[in-house]
Amino acid sequence: MLYDEATVRRLFAGMRAELHAMADRHAAEYARLRRELDEARAQFDQLREMTIRRERAEAELARLREIRDAANSERDITTRLH
Repeated sequence: MLYDEATVRRLFAGMRAELHAMADRHAAEYARLRRELDEARAQFDQLREMTIRRERAEAELARLREIRDAANSERDITTRLH
């Protein structure tokens, strides 16, 4: 089956319009996914920062407990200091 030039041009124009619409949908989806990824990264950064702070606080608490325990323990006077 042969098509005349006008029909072929209409078909190509329709296909071109479909491709542009598809490209626009893909660009919008990409932008949405990019925003979602940026939000997830920001949440991850917050979680990481909170975890680091908690670990530092736990280490400081352990250090303070050691100091408290050392201060509360009695020294054996028969043992040399150095």
